[in-house]
Amino acid sequence: MKRFISLLTFTPQGRHTIQESPERADAFIAAATAGGCTVNALYWTVGGYDGLISFDAPDEETATALMVKLASAGNVQTHTLQAFPREGIERILAKVGGL
Repeated sequence: MKRFISLLTFTPQGRHTIQESPERADAFIAAATAGGCTVNALYWTVGGYDGLISFDAPDEETATALMVKLASAGNVQTHTLQAFPREGIERILAKVGGL
């Protein structure tokens, strides 16, 4: 599984219906689980972003499909990043010398 972090920004529609966002989060978690993903954390935030999701997906295509499904509802825009644990970045850095 690969880890991803998605930063969320509410759209005007999402701000207008913010009271429904906990239920939408539940639906997102159910869709993620059905798609073979695991949601590690889901937070509402204050500042430059309105929320954060940490999730694991089997591959980049599945992660992207999940984010497209989330964004297509029209309530949030997503900015998704692949995250690497220490061991992962160490393997990547070890390959740098061979390039």
